[in-house]
Amino acid sequence: MGKVYVVGLGPGGEQYLTAEARAALDAAEVLCGYTVYVDLVAPLYPGKEVYTTPMKKEIDRCRWALETANDGRTVAMVCSGDAGVYGMAGPVLELAADYPAVDVEVVPGVTAALSGGAVLGAPLGHDFCVISLSDLLTPWEVIEKRLTCAAEGDFAVCLYNPSSKKRKDYLQRACEILLRSRSGDTVCGWVRNIGREGQEHRILTLEQLQNAEVDMFTTVFIGSSRTRCVEGRMVTPRGYEKKCEL
Repeated sequence: MGKVYVVGLGPGGEQYLTAEARAALDAAEVLCGYTVYVDLVAPLYPGKEVYTTPMKKEIDRCRWALETANDGRTVAMVCSGDAGVYGMAGPVLELAADYPAVDVEVVPGVTAALSGGAVLGAPLGHDFCVISLSDLLTPWEVIEKRLTCAAEGDFAVCLYNPSSKKRKDYLQRACEILLRSRSGDTVCGWVRNIGREGQEHRILTLEQLQNAEVDMFTTVFIGSSRTRCVEGRMVTPRGYEKKCEL
């Protein structure tokens, strides 16, 4: 019986691979995935077969992995961050019903909300939402509703896919929605190329964030009303200090 590991690679560097992810990659005969993500780990396994597809070929890629495993081989479908967060775990599991002989194992990784948050400090120390601004698969009206609800609920918010060549003003539009319920002085931050060469970050206000230049390799963090900048770090307190006072 063949097997598909759906592996979250974390931010990208070898040091971010979990032991479980490394074991799955070691066991795999074939590395499969989006070209950019396969390129992150292929140098660690120069003798392994690789299969890559460009963006918008996700279903083809998942089906190829399952068909290859159905022939008795072991495949590692690799994803940036965590395989279950905007990754390939969902599509693989949905398609796997057509391949009952294939064993599918999802291997977690460190998603951008966590690795990026660590760069900034502790922006997700209390309840938070993760929202993608990409409307490729989700209508903007739905995204807008989710942003509105997150703002009204005073959640800290982590934004994936904040901008692209076709969506240059989406972050600005998101900020405008959040500003309906949140102060312009709200502490925010962004991290670009998390865990990779050229990593950079900045802490700024929500008002300043409207005009920030970001791209698809940037993860954006918007604080709640309680988020503070502490010695250059973004911190959303949970309230332990109040508990200690009781």
